[in-house]
Amino acid sequence: MSKLKRLAGETALYGLGSIVPRMINFLQVPLHTINMFSEAEYGELTKLYAYVAVVNIIYMFGMETAYFRFANKPGADPKRIFNLAQTSVIAISGSLTLLMLLGAVPISSALQASNSQFITWLVITMFIDALVAIPFAQLRLQKKAFQFATAKILNVAIVLGLNYYFLKFSYDPAIGVGYVFLATLIANALFIVFFIKTLLAWRPVWDKSISPQMFQYAYPVMITGLAGMVNEMFSRSMLDWWLPKNFYDGVSQKDAGGIFGAVYKFAVFMNLGIQAFRYAAEPFFFSNAQDKNSPKLFAQVNHFFVIACCLVWLSISINLDILKYIIGENFWLGLNIVPVLLLAYLFLGMYYNFSVWFKLTDKTHYGTIITIIGAVITVAGNYFLIPVAGFMGSAMAAVACYAAMAAICFALGQKYYPIPYWMSRDIGYIVFTGALISFINRVKFDSQWLATGFHVVVIIAFVGLVYWIEKKNLTQSTHSEF
Repeated sequence: MSKLKRLAGETALYGLGSIVPRMINFLQVPLHTINMFSEAEYGELTKLYAYVAVVNIIYMFGMETAYFRFANKPGADPKRIFNLAQTSVIAISGSLTLLMLLGAVPISSALQASNSQFITWLVITMFIDALVAIPFAQLRLQKKAFQFATAKILNVAIVLGLNYYFLKFSYDPAIGVGYVFLATLIANALFIVFFIKTLLAWRPVWDKSISPQMFQYAYPVMITGLAGMVNEMFSRSMLDWWLPKNFYDGVSQKDAGGIFGAVYKFAVFMNLGIQAFRYAAEPFFFSNAQDKNSPKLFAQVNHFFVIACCLVWLSISINLDILKYIIGENFWLGLNIVPVLLLAYLFLGMYYNFSVWFKLTDKTHYGTIITIIGAVITVAGNYFLIPVAGFMGSAMAAVACYAAMAAICFALGQKYYPIPYWMSRDIGYIVFTGALISFINRVKFDSQWLATGFHVVVIIAFVGLVYWIEKKNLTQSTHSEF
């Protein structure tokens, strides 16, 4: 079996562990937005989870990537590297957890949370996530994608079940959106049971030689992830700051944050595919780095990745007329930004592929520089565009940010670790898909059945066209060893 086939198979399994859970998780959106939470309440939920996503990066401190890098070095002892990485993560996350639990009340006030208990629940949840991060990474290193997927799917199914129970059978308005945080806390606590043998086998350890090297490798990865999460999440907070009053008739800044957060969920479908790919690709890149054919292999990986993302982009963008019913009608105002957000995520996925060069050459500080540039573009873009374009301004800022990051990373990578990417074809697919989406969305039907049927035909035709163009490349890739 070719390496590309194995990567595709592992990506599919990790997709079960990320896409399927998020699909289940997506069922919470109508539960939350239809006759349950107001736009402002959903805005609070969105904002607090945005801050959690940022803090989670600090908790992990880039140790997952460092674990892959050092466990794949010649002569390395994966078990010892696991203990070193786990020790670092627990020490960092444990210290931060204690500080935030002691300061839950002032943190709650600063974030304008409606209940300080929410902060406590979120902090404990973050600590549990950090506790099991390296065990999950170990499953990826050992290519145990099925166990990974099983744990993730069970977790989200429990979250959904608890959400339904709390909101439909034991709802107390005094807790409100807090039930969502509580459900996640309970479900994530079960990860400890899932990894109990691994956690009990862990031994705290510090290596005077390896540990400092791991920290030196990891902290730029952490800063890169932190700046990247700022790019992704803070756009939702920026609407509160820079969206003019009455920009949308009858919509306050807080309501706008809730609407933006709800429609952002559609773009998550692209992000999930990217995440599933990263779960498989990160250990794949490290394990194949020494192969003389790896540059050609990595170029092929990126090419087929772009094609897959274009298919997702097209499928979601032309079917929003049906997908919009997943969220409440009050949230439809922001649907026009979904295709733009999907494009932004596509560029982010390309950046992740291009970033392989600084991870393999131990020049992770370049990732920090690139992502900080992206963060500056995000802030500047939102500052100038939100007042004149509202939701669309924030979405356009995301595209500008991730496209710039991908371009800079590509240019630097060609200097330090040349990879013969098929850029003309990749860009061609992106331009063609964008033009097709724009055209199809202008075609109107009186019947929803006719519209949906037409969209299905377009997607099938797109797949057929891609297969016709790529048939030779696909045949060569699946029958070669690289």
